[in-house]
Amino acid sequence: MSDITLPENFLWGAATAGHQSDGGDTTSDTSFLESVEPTVFAAPSGMGCDSWNRWAEDQDLAVSMGFNAFRLSIEWCRVEPERGVIDEQALAHYDDVFAGLEFRGLAPVVTFSHFTAPHWFACRGSWLADDAAADFARFCDLVMERWGSRIAIAVTLNEPNLQRQLAGGFLPPQVWEAHNATLDAASKAAGVERYRAGNVQRLDEIDAFDDAFEKAHLAARAAIKARRPDLPVGLSLAVADDVAAPGGEAERDRVREACYGRWLRLAATDDFVGVQNYERIVHGPEGRVGLHAGEQGVEPLSLAGAVRYCHEASGVPVLVSEHGINTADDEARCAFIPAALAGLDEAIADGVPVLGYLHWTLLDNFEWIFAYGPRFGLVEVDRDTFVRTPKRSAGVYAAEIAKRTPARVAS
Repeated sequence: MSDITLPENFLWGAATAGHQSDGGDTTSDTSFLESVEPTVFAAPSGMGCDSWNRWAEDQDLAVSMGFNAFRLSIEWCRVEPERGVIDEQALAHYDDVFAGLEFRGLAPVVTFSHFTAPHWFACRGSWLADDAAADFARFCDLVMERWGSRIAIAVTLNEPNLQRQLAGGFLPPQVWEAHNATLDAASKAAGVERYRAGNVQRLDEIDAFDDAFEKAHLAARAAIKARRPDLPVGLSLAVADDVAAPGGEAERDRVREACYGRWLRLAATDDFVGVQNYERIVHGPEGRVGLHAGEQGVEPLSLAGAVRYCHEASGVPVLVSEHGINTADDEARCAFIPAALAGLDEAIADGVPVLGYLHWTLLDNFEWIFAYGPRFGLVEVDRDTFVRTPKRSAGVYAAEIAKRTPARVAS
């Protein structure tokens, strides 16, 4: 048994995102960007993991691992494929999804925008349009009116700081050039002056997107709270565990301020902050130590470091809304999960309020510009048949959950 005592309502589960797993998306900005030439995307998302049709099977997998929570996104482009036009079939689909979650005892952690947005929204300039925040708030209000009573936790935006973080050395210059070429091609193909998207940005527009995302978050939070004041609302951030080598404290603090500063100050006015951690970065006086562009410093204890930092900086509880490892070697994942959770145990024991842990991700899915190359899933998906096969790491994670929830095991 774990020595840590967690609250009965601690959330255990996995995080998913609609565009990355649903498949068949033809009305989003991302699906359009995947289709233009040239494109920064290695391949189109296509049928994803066919989760739009196999959602019940995915929920059953979650139950089999002992989850009590499930993070999903409501795809704006599905609900409102044209501005002002609501798709009743999409609403009925999500009715079924929420009913399935309730039946299985899975608390819905709902992301209102997990990178994707409608094609029509991108044609208008995406989040940079003057009325973008109002459009998003209107969508959030629609979601809350229909499903608000069923939602356990609301995440307005997924990683609004990611492009800023990636610009700090995660992506080489040629990828940013490919971003520009993709957006230019999309603008031409759509016949608009400025086709834009939140997850494919130009370096010279990151500041403007940051401002727009903050405005959108505040508008979304107000719309959600207007429908249900008691619902916990926050946003999720991409957070590395930034540590300083001797003499690197100033550089570490500079990077933290650039990547997270405004967002953690904003989160201080929310109910929680979502932490999404995948790496540790060591900072020396002249910059990163031991890593080059595109490399990640995989360290299980990076999760605890990121969680401690975000709580200290924001003063609000933390939800681990994503955490995982990209590897085709599942034995590495089997070792990674228990070590990371042991570090999280220590942070909780030291008084850091953590609402839950949602592993990224349930299925091997579409990982944006890298398409189907990365492997983050607890479950393997056959790319032709979509047959799901749990990996050994799924059982390891289930065992870690069971160790920390003895009452549920006994029942």
